[in-house]
Amino acid sequence: MPANRTAGGRPATRPRPVARGGPAPRPSSARKPQRAAAAGVGNHPKRIVLSRILMVAVLVVAAVRLVQVQGVQASELSALAEQQRATRVVLQALRGQIVDRNGTQLAFSVETRSLSINPQWVKNDWAKNPDVYKNLKLGTSYDDYCQRLAEFIHAQLGDQAKTADMLAKIRDTSTTYQLLVRDADPVKAKAITGRYAAVTGSARQQRVYPDGTVASNVVGYANWREDAKTPQGLIGLENSLDDTLKGTNGTSTVDTANNSDVQLPGTIRDDKPAVPGSNVQLTIDADVQYQAQKMLDAYKTTSGAADGSMVVMDAKTGEVYALAVTDGFNPNNYGDYKLEQLGNAAVSTPYEPGSVNKVVTAAGAIEYGIEQPDSVVDVASSFKMADRTVTDAWNHGDVQMTFAGVIGKSSNIGTLEVAKKIGEDRYVDLLTKFGLGQKTGIGLPGESAGSVPPRSTWSGSTFANLPIGQGLSMTLLQMAGMYQAIANDGLRVPPRIIKSVTKPDGTVVATPKPDPVPVVSPQTAKTVRDMMRAVMQRDPKDNQQNGTGYPAAIAGYQLSGKTGTAQQPDPALGGRYGSSKYWITFAGILPADNPRLVVGIMMDRPNYTIPTVGSSAAPLFHQIGTYLVQHFQIPMSATPSPVVQLQLP
Repeated sequence: MPANRTAGGRPATRPRPVARGGPAPRPSSARKPQRAAAAGVGNHPKRIVLSRILMVAVLVVAAVRLVQVQGVQASELSALAEQQRATRVVLQALRGQIVDRNGTQLAFSVETRSLSINPQWVKNDWAKNPDVYKNLKLGTSYDDYCQRLAEFIHAQLGDQAKTADMLAKIRDTSTTYQLLVRDADPVKAKAITGRYAAVTGSARQQRVYPDGTVASNVVGYANWREDAKTPQGLIGLENSLDDTLKGTNGTSTVDTANNSDVQLPGTIRDDKPAVPGSNVQLTIDADVQYQAQKMLDAYKTTSGAADGSMVVMDAKTGEVYALAVTDGFNPNNYGDYKLEQLGNAAVSTPYEPGSVNKVVTAAGAIEYGIEQPDSVVDVASSFKMADRTVTDAWNHGDVQMTFAGVIGKSSNIGTLEVAKKIGEDRYVDLLTKFGLGQKTGIGLPGESAGSVPPRSTWSGSTFANLPIGQGLSMTLLQMAGMYQAIANDGLRVPPRIIKSVTKPDGTVVATPKPDPVPVVSPQTAKTVRDMMRAVMQRDPKDNQQNGTGYPAAIAGYQLSGKTGTAQQPDPALGGRYGSSKYWITFAGILPADNPRLVVGIMMDRPNYTIPTVGSSAAPLFHQIGTYLVQHFQIPMSATPSPVVQLQLP
């Protein structure tokens, strides 16, 4: 390489010596290009300064944004992020059970799932992402996907979700929401939602009534409320005890993946557990209730009645063992019934009782010392009071009856003659003590108080109606309560049907026993019971000594009771009593010598032309009574009822 060349090929430059103490020599013209280059290098610091200014500006903007994000908008942005990944979950409170006195379940809840789909979204998503569905082997086309989904749901749920029904709903792209099935088994529902993300499963409860119609008109019905995420009682005790049964839903927050319902493990927080509802135990005996309903329905058919009801009650405590009506509904198929089939006529529908109301006259006459069972009463062929002329159900001339015979043979004329001696004021006081014209307070919704005309409104003929059970009304439960007072030595205990409530922590709270209401003295009550045994009396030697209710008799047991027949007002006669439609009633005490049970029966509009069955409820009392003495293992009476004289020769 030449000596005057650099390694890079450029000419070598040698520095010229500088005179000591003098100025540097001027560069030659050959140096001018280098000076120009030097001038360019001299501008570089400006660019650096500008770059630094720009960098500082960027950092300032970033810092301001960071402060804004982490400070001013921190809460708002955090909340938005939380909404994107966090899901608030409602934890269902399981509704409490309703059980009978022996723990037999009458109503309980099970957790289920409702399955739904957004048909519009499914179709649109398939159009956008067909390969995703194909890769997951969910279908080769949209139609194939729908068919496979419908078939899979049916395979899991059976007839609860038929393929044709599912397919029609999945393909209904006119809607963004389609309910596929309610109350699916949670395990089977999970298999569906796990395979098909388009199907959404929502937690719910199904109310189950294992015995169907048994006590349905007492228990009632509860239906799922989607807005409240809980079942709500609509009728019966399910309604009146809704706050007790429903419990309190809980909540928790969880993170979910990709806007789905899939919960991320370990993300549960803000957990507030659900509090289940309380369990309710009734005084009802499911076996007795079943038999009462079965026999009542059969008697309705046999007698040609429009409907009927029956009460079985504990003679001492007033606890109700059965409260039956005809044609009970099955709450498991609630939607199959008409509104009028869902009520409880035994507590909500009053009627005129007829001769069962003669117990008031019987009790008053004994209590006030007016008559004794063997007192002789002159019974005329007819009886006139004010503008009313009253006759008996059978034709007779002027006869003499014992007071026991007046009740046993159900003489209207004899009853009114004795009631007149009691007097109107004392009589109306007895009606009040027996609980008429006032609700029993049993705790069932829709209870009626019945109707007793106020004393101030009575006319001369009012007192010709009331003692024979016309002109006032009562529910079957009130009627049974009247005889419960006689069975319980003169103390009326208001009936109850709720035995206890068991709270979620296991604490059992017994229903307070109602205060008894004194009606008559114990001796009066016993005398009336003994006297009313004549109703079930049958003398094979003399038909005149037969009581009206002898078909009710049960071999080996003393029974007390009373038959009743009441004419119904006829709209065609301007509301006057007709002669074609009747209420027939029966009230009985079992056994009379050691009362354990009281039974009340009412049949509405039976075919009165059918002998015995159409004109009396006594045979039905015999049927249910025969079952009850076996079910409760009630010992036979020590002695049979004595045959007493009802009518003098």
